[in-house]
Amino acid sequence: MIRVLGCYGSIAARCHTTSFLLDDDILIDAGSGVGELRLDELARIDHILISHSHLDHVLSIPLLADTVIKLRMGTGGPAQLKPIHVHALPETLEALRQHIFNGVIWPDFTRLPSAAHPVLVFHEVQVGQTLRFAARGGQTDRLVHVLPAAHTVPAVGFGVDTPQGWWVFTGDTGPNPALWQALNGLRIAQLVIETAFGNEEAHLANISGHLSPETLAQELAQLDGEVSVYITHPKPGEVPAVLSQVRALDSRHRIEPLREGQRFNVPADEG
Repeated sequence: MIRVLGCYGSIAARCHTTSFLLDDDILIDAGSGVGELRLDELARIDHILISHSHLDHVLSIPLLADTVIKLRMGTGGPAQLKPIHVHALPETLEALRQHIFNGVIWPDFTRLPSAAHPVLVFHEVQVGQTLRFAARGGQTDRLVHVLPAAHTVPAVGFGVDTPQGWWVFTGDTGPNPALWQALNGLRIAQLVIETAFGNEEAHLANISGHLSPETLAQELAQLDGEVSVYITHPKPGEVPAVLSQVRALDSRHRIEPLREGQRFNVPADEG
């Protein structure tokens, strides 16, 4: 199951930035939507997959670490702490070290409560890599593929492998031929793709590594078959204009807005 915690490019009432919960233990991005989880739900998160270093996708990581450290330690002290594993590009992890977990913006939870037993453990990933997470509930291991993105900072998307096909999240990206090459010939169940700006701000989309409805149409033309497409990452104040232009597109794909609280049933294949 994938639950949409946040799907906007900025914040307002009932609008949270990007985050998805895979089953009950894996976050895909960690924007302000993570704050929708209860305390017990936060404590169950074992892995965080980060698409890139921009604040709207990482802001909940330091707060999450601070919130759950004692819960994940239990009564056994630091030696019994169950860490949260953060998976991202090397450049993204270095940005987190330098600009967030630096003792100025936030304490370094990769060394707390101790260097030997931190609450956060960083893992480097690379485009093209397949991440394997242990099975839950008698099902097979869960596979998440690291996909290319084209943004202003090093960035990736993610594809969750399911029996129904891949659930794909593009991450923040502008025009991205490498993504469609990577997905060529694969069965795509759902595609979550960003469209951050309206056509009237296409120049801003281009220079900031985002899509507008016009460039979205060009991207989707490279996607085989007929796919359920969900639009994410518009700014709260620009949603009506962006969606109006998206709905006017002539596309063979089924396009609709992503909604916070939406759930995708993507069970692992049973062995």
